[in-house]
Amino acid sequence: MTLSNAGSILATLTQVNRMGLLADRVKHLPMGEFICILDFITAEFQQFLRAIELINNEAIETLLEQLLDAFTLKIGQILEADRTTIFLINRNKGQLWYKTLPDTDGEPGSTPREHTEEVRLPMDTGILGHVARTGQAINIGDAHTCHLFDPAVDEPHGYRARSILCMPIFSTQNPSEPVAVVRLLNKAGDRGFTEEDEQQFRSFADSIGIILESCQSFFVAARNQRGVAALLKATTTLGQSLDLETTLLSVMEQARDLMQADRSTIFLLKKETQELWTKVAKADGKTMVEIRIPANKGIAGYVASTGQVLNITNAYTDPRFDPTTDRKTGYRTRNILCMPVYNAKGELIGVTQLINKHKGSFTNSDEEFLRAFNAQAGIALQNAQLFENVMVEKQYQKDILQSLSDVVISTDLQGRIVTINDAALELLGCPRRRARHRQIRQYWEDHLRGQYIWDVLPIENLQLRLEDSLKYAARHFVPEQSLTLGLVEVTIPEFGEEISIPILVVPDRDNPDIYYPWSRGKGERSPTYSTPEIRQLERSINLTVNPLTNPEGGVRGGLVVLEDISREKRMKTTMYRYMTPGVAERVMALGEDALMVGERKEVTILFSDIRGYTTLTENLEASDVVALLNQYFETMVEAVFSHEGTLDKFIGDALMAVFGAPLPLRDNHAWMAVKSALDMRRRLKEFNESRPTEPQIRIGIGMSSGEVVSGNIGSQKRMDYTVIGDGVNLSSRLEQLTKLYGCDIILSEMTYELCGDRIWVRELDKVRVKGKNKAVNIYELIGSKSLQLGEETHEFLEYYSLGREAYLERNFSGAIRHLEIARTMRPDDRAVEIHIARSQNYLENPPPEDWDGIHTMTTK
Repeated sequence: MTLSNAGSILATLTQVNRMGLLADRVKHLPMGEFICILDFITAEFQQFLRAIELINNEAIETLLEQLLDAFTLKIGQILEADRTTIFLINRNKGQLWYKTLPDTDGEPGSTPREHTEEVRLPMDTGILGHVARTGQAINIGDAHTCHLFDPAVDEPHGYRARSILCMPIFSTQNPSEPVAVVRLLNKAGDRGFTEEDEQQFRSFADSIGIILESCQSFFVAARNQRGVAALLKATTTLGQSLDLETTLLSVMEQARDLMQADRSTIFLLKKETQELWTKVAKADGKTMVEIRIPANKGIAGYVASTGQVLNITNAYTDPRFDPTTDRKTGYRTRNILCMPVYNAKGELIGVTQLINKHKGSFTNSDEEFLRAFNAQAGIALQNAQLFENVMVEKQYQKDILQSLSDVVISTDLQGRIVTINDAALELLGCPRRRARHRQIRQYWEDHLRGQYIWDVLPIENLQLRLEDSLKYAARHFVPEQSLTLGLVEVTIPEFGEEISIPILVVPDRDNPDIYYPWSRGKGERSPTYSTPEIRQLERSINLTVNPLTNPEGGVRGGLVVLEDISREKRMKTTMYRYMTPGVAERVMALGEDALMVGERKEVTILFSDIRGYTTLTENLEASDVVALLNQYFETMVEAVFSHEGTLDKFIGDALMAVFGAPLPLRDNHAWMAVKSALDMRRRLKEFNESRPTEPQIRIGIGMSSGEVVSGNIGSQKRMDYTVIGDGVNLSSRLEQLTKLYGCDIILSEMTYELCGDRIWVRELDKVRVKGKNKAVNIYELIGSKSLQLGEETHEFLEYYSLGREAYLERNFSGAIRHLEIARTMRPDDRAVEIHIARSQNYLENPPPEDWDGIHTMTTK
């Protein structure tokens, strides 16, 4: 049986107004013909299923490449061309493109294409462009004689084209519009292509056109289907987190997968500073590093400032692309798709940037997918930013609470504890903040939250005052209240092992000799502890009770603030400003008046100062100057404390530290000061590297050792621990000399003698500083002997030393000879320049007979 148009049964049924057509057709058919129609419909469905399988097959993306390879090879063989290339036409971008191996330029029969390179040529020039635009075939015996010939388009690099045949392949839907152009170069035997060659090509050109269009349709359908699935997955994933860092990573990962790109970055716009910023993972894949760029620079900056989409097929031809990073890393950026991201209000909040599509360049379809993705990403990022702002504000409030030195405890309307800061925990006897005590502190907080505050703090009339505050919004301040608590050691299995920790116990109101743990309710107050088991804590405090109000003025809780006015706390607070907690604890163990007594001690004094401070800060706002100094001093003081030094004072942009007072050090105080100075040098380098675009800080450090008088100058209410002596003045002078000698650290001979076997130095001079009669040898600190010096440094120091020796022996010509060699190694060395200048001066104006090489400083 034969059915007309049987192959189009399903296509016919899907047309509009065809409802009931099949029913009418089969109504009067005999069984045999009905079965035959069923067979045709089954065959069509099987074809559709095979097409769907092909669309879902990941290999569809290589199908077009394999077909082009095969067609290119066979067309070249049939028409005896030396080189054959099939160019596909992208009318949206006005380009012809093909894929080739970079080392073979797509020559038929070359090695398999494991790594292809996409080549794109303009459609508006050359013989190729003419054929692509007009659909006219061109057959020329000598390509170079044709007025349309453009070697940049029509002749592969390093290849000489003679005969050329360019044939169009037309669309089946629009027979006058080419979808591809086949270029054949140099027919075998040095002959030209003939009309017979053209006819042969046309005999299979229509079939190739149908295959190419079908393949591209399958490719587009497959890509769209995978894109929709990836977009659905991406939008689902983006809604699963409110953490900004997690959302950033998710956006970058999902965008990369969705667009089949090699790399992706999402930059967020910071309007206050007009910067684009993002976070990317380091090589370890865990640590995140922040990147910031101006919001008007580069590809991303252009998109952020204009709101335009950039789809760049060749990054190196775009003037906005900066190839510096490629040169450093060896990575090559081929193509870029960059698009703005907007929030729900239509405000630009960032830029999505994708680099190097896995296959080919980014298409218009890619742009549509990314635009849809960015709409979802914008909502997710906006939500994450809002959540982060809330969390930052919450953390800010928490940090304020925890940073307060006074005890702050908030309660609910029933007087139960809601929040409690670190100062409160410490007042109650919880171990001080250390890494190993973090879980213990959390254990304390968990047990104290929910307790009635007057049970935890047995202060007279506290319950009455707090209830009055909660009910009537009253405020109370009661000075000099007594607080008696107790601690008892218990063993708990809380942290994977049984450990002994102190817990809070509170005396019974009726029997002060009995204590209850955590002061739980009457039914939970077992076990009890008696006085001999308890380590008592007695505090003298000022009490403040205030209501917590909501925006409408209603009371929503209470706030209890305790100011510890015990002498112990006052002394510790003062000492923590200039010594580490460990040293402060040792001093406290000597007695509360230990620092009030003056003592003579052998110490090392360190002075450091910022070079060019006025120039450095003259263009900064006052708040920026303070912020810069705080950041700088934070790391410098850490270098002092890390080596058991005591911070004496800050003097503007200068710092003074003492090593060996108020307590003797376990190691040589001079060596500890030297290690601190070397640590300052290292920390300063890291500090400057962390802010490469901001003014760089340089410092000078002077150190000297000797006997000083140490002690507190002032009164018990206003203490100022310091040291007095010649070593202090000399250290300050040496710090100033670092400017003259062009180095960062200078030691006196007294410090050098105490640790010279551990350090590399060079003798700079023997000087008599202003205000002193006695001269002193001074040395530049090069480094610790634990580090080996390079051969060049050793050679430089040897010539400098020879020059210095000749100088002291009044052999000024010899000194100049050696020092000139040293200068060739380090042209900018100030110590070398100084000695050469002095030697030249002494050759013309010899020094007196009693000259001893001492240089007297006339200024501070």
